[in-house]
Amino acid sequence: MKKNAGFTLIEVLIAMVVLAVGLLGLAALQATSLRNNQSAYFRSQAVQFSYNIADRIRANRVEALKGLTGKYLTTAAKDANQKSECTTKNGNCTPVNMAENDLAEWYNTVTGDLPNPSAGILFDGTGNIFTITLQWDENRSGAPDVADPTFRMSFKL
Repeated sequence: MKKNAGFTLIEVLIAMVVLAVGLLGLAALQATSLRNNQSAYFRSQAVQFSYNIADRIRANRVEALKGLTGKYLTTAAKDANQKSECTTKNGNCTPVNMAENDLAEWYNTVTGDLPNPSAGILFDGTGNIFTITLQWDENRSGAPDVADPTFRMSFKL
């Protein structure tokens, strides 16, 4: 009996090491799952935001048909200002003001939901095609870069 003394203690220690490794693996799996879930959320938000501004551009056809000289393309989304006359029921909102208001509201929404976003609208005059580009800092490096996802959506006016 004296030869077997401490044998159970070694078995318990080995079992604890195996359990600890298993729990660490489970924690890593959970962290990866959360990261992928957040990535999917950001991508679905980018799709919704792109369709949002596309609908706004389609609704303001007068300004959108100006193409490269229209407010949607001459004003950077981050520089756009909300227009109070476009947010009230009895306001005197022109298509130019509506375009700038659309850009400001859209960009405020994008910056509220995506980390450090970069947003842009391009126009191809030969086919009246608008391209909306959204990029965000998914890896939290401080600014969007080539390692971060980019979402592009094109539509014809």
